Amino acid sequence: MGQDPGMKVIIFGATGMIGQGVLNECLRDERVEQVLAVGRSSLGIENPRLREFVQPDPTDLAAVSGELPEFDACFFCLGVSSVGMKEEDYRRITYDLALKVGRTLAAANPTLTFVYVSGQGTDSTEKGRSMWGRVKGKTENDLLALPFQAYMFRPGFVQPTDGVVSKTRLYRAVYALTKPLIPLFKRLAPNAVNDNREIGRAMLAVAASGSDTRVLTPREITARAAS
Repeated sequence: MGQDPGMKVIIFGATGMIGQGVLNECLRDERVEQVLAVGRSSLGIENPRLREFVQPDPTDLAAVSGELPEFDACFFCLGVSSVGMKEEDYRRITYDLALKVGRTLAAANPTLTFVYVSGQGTDSTEKGRSMWGRVKGKTENDLLALPFQAYMFRPGFVQPTDGVVSKTRLYRAVYALTKPLIPLFKRLAPNAVNDNREIGRAMLAVAASGSDTRVLTPREITARAAS
């Protein structure tokens, strides 16, 4: 009998803190045959299983449209901080980009697993006071309505590993201040902290065998990573 082919995965936002952790786990996992990293800048990584698709508009997948039906999963880790942003600008970057990619992939391959990184505080009602929570809630809801297998990841406090650092200055400052407290925080609130490697392992587990719930909390992300 021939060996089953490995997974083919697309990653958006692989240069970000969460995306780097997800990419590292994909390249460590023997189940992954190929990773296509889509973004505006090169990763500067050499790996026989990694291929990059770099262009100014990462949502324009026309050049690889013929290959999209071959992919098993998309891990969408692309995002920006809402600090200092107007809602219309944040929506354009957050909602519009994710839905454009989601619609393209759903049309190309309805069996694809699409995992979107959201966050604790996302507002599924789309009516709350938090601007970013409303936008993320709208994004989640509309992705879940598309004709593919969509899962929303709502990690808690994300601990960077493997030397990964956030591209956002504010987040870097927060991590520098809280780093000594993370072990204590994990003991006191173990289900409120996820590290970026754990998020990557959980995504691969969901891509391989699904999940009982379509919206995963920090506790559920931890459980899927352990599986």
